[in-house]
Amino acid sequence: MPEDLPIEVKPIVDQATQPHFEAGVFLIDKPAGPTSFAMVHRLRRVLGIKKVGHAGTLDPFASGLLILCAGRSATKHISSFMQGEKEYLATLCLGVETDTFDPEGRVTQRLPVGRISAAEIEKCLNEFRGEQLQAPPVYSALKHKGRPLYYYARKGIEIVKEARHITIRTLERTDGDGDLQGDEALLCVRVVCSKGTYIRSLAADIGRRLGCGAYLKELRRTRSGCFSIEQCLPGDVFSAEDVREQVMNSAMSLEQACKLLQ
Repeated sequence: MPEDLPIEVKPIVDQATQPHFEAGVFLIDKPAGPTSFAMVHRLRRVLGIKKVGHAGTLDPFASGLLILCAGRSATKHISSFMQGEKEYLATLCLGVETDTFDPEGRVTQRLPVGRISAAEIEKCLNEFRGEQLQAPPVYSALKHKGRPLYYYARKGIEIVKEARHITIRTLERTDGDGDLQGDEALLCVRVVCSKGTYIRSLAADIGRRLGCGAYLKELRRTRSGCFSIEQCLPGDVFSAEDVREQVMNSAMSLEQACKLLQ
């Protein structure tokens, strides 16, 4: 999904009175609402430098682990930090489909859930475990002729990209083992998957397999490679009076971060 437009960085601290910052890795628990680039911009303001990037986008409606790399030597390693396995907590809304497969899209269809037994749900989830091919959603940041797919989708042009190999190692319910019923119903799952897996697409595919449709209502990333949500600073740290102190105390040196990758 789209990111914010670039904004001029205006430091919130006087760099002349602060220790010089070279490079580091910061783990932030992004709240639902702001874009990943908004979190990048906030860190830029705190550190007073422009060279900041993230290792893996989270859509605005999603929350959780966001890896921010600051300083030229750190941003050079972004691709390495993105390689690892990912873990998510996801909430699917069964009975409703949207064009973006998430809450930010337009509702395209409603089909009553009726009653789906726990056994049916488990059988469906089992079909999505393991190695498979997954087609990227048309509303995604994947590029086609230099532009993201969502650029074309918003103009009514559907670009179909080739399905990609992914692996879903774990797909399990976190909402108990009961039946689901009603016009709409929520299905909560934990997903451990390979890089490049679209949880939005997984949600939509599960909904179709169950015969009632679904979209991804909520998403929280709890792990990315060797980094976990337990290591994160809360996203509201950027509104704290001592924001720079808290952020700098949480900084992971590039050497430390790279050792974790080994």
